[in-house]
Amino acid sequence: MQKEEIKKSVRLGYALVAKGGGSCCGAQSGCCGTDVVRQISKGIGYTDKDIEAVPDGANLGLGCGNPVALASLKEGEVVLDLGSGAGFDAFLAAQRVGQRGKIIGVDMTPEMLEKARENAMKGDYQNVEFRLGEIENLPVADNSVDIIISNCAINLSPDKGRVFKEAYRVLKHGGRLMVSDIVLLEKLPVAVQQSVAAYVGCMAGASLKMEYLDEIKKAGFKDIKVVDETGFDIDFIISDPTAQAIINNDSISERDVKKAGETVRSVKISAVKR
Repeated sequence: MQKEEIKKSVRLGYALVAKGGGSCCGAQSGCCGTDVVRQISKGIGYTDKDIEAVPDGANLGLGCGNPVALASLKEGEVVLDLGSGAGFDAFLAAQRVGQRGKIIGVDMTPEMLEKARENAMKGDYQNVEFRLGEIENLPVADNSVDIIISNCAINLSPDKGRVFKEAYRVLKHGGRLMVSDIVLLEKLPVAVQQSVAAYVGCMAGASLKMEYLDEIKKAGFKDIKVVDETGFDIDFIISDPTAQAIINNDSISERDVKKAGETVRSVKISAVKR
């Protein structure tokens, strides 16, 4: 896939989710009711208190971890959320930085941005702002942010090096990066790499783990650490709607999907701008 084709497929997938016609994984409609979204969120590190603390509709079950829990946010800080979606992590962060702090969410999908702004109004969040933009070209000033968080969004970018360079640009000296994302231990089968459903479901866009870490280093970050790393249950992957969409729509074998599942890892990574 070319870069613009990748971006288009991701936009279309998440526009569908924002409108309520897609799933938590962006592959099929109707897979994610409230109970399923709650179960997914708790499975990746959110508590009942987190889930209940945000407006209805903010949590779409799209993440692969809880970056806010590890971000050590302080009152008064400015936080940037890359790929902010409907605002779930942004709203949780807003509660931690208080009214003296500020949250900026950036998302490239207008439909998702509209949903996030509606949720901000419902929750009366005065310290949260959502901006339309690509994470490769952030609509944020140089040296203006204390911490950057992101939840399963950078892996969807076809130019991750550019994303980390932009993150470095907007962070203040001493600023922190804390992301939850999907990486690979080895390359995916070619058929899975070429699948649109896999891109929207956060699989085919993922980089090899060492390449991902190297891009962070090349951007200038220091103290790069893998804070946490977990795999995925293979049976869960095969039954997941994204995997089923890949198998059914793209004529990919179940064996290839299993192989993909065995190499996929969810990681939490921290780094600092020195």
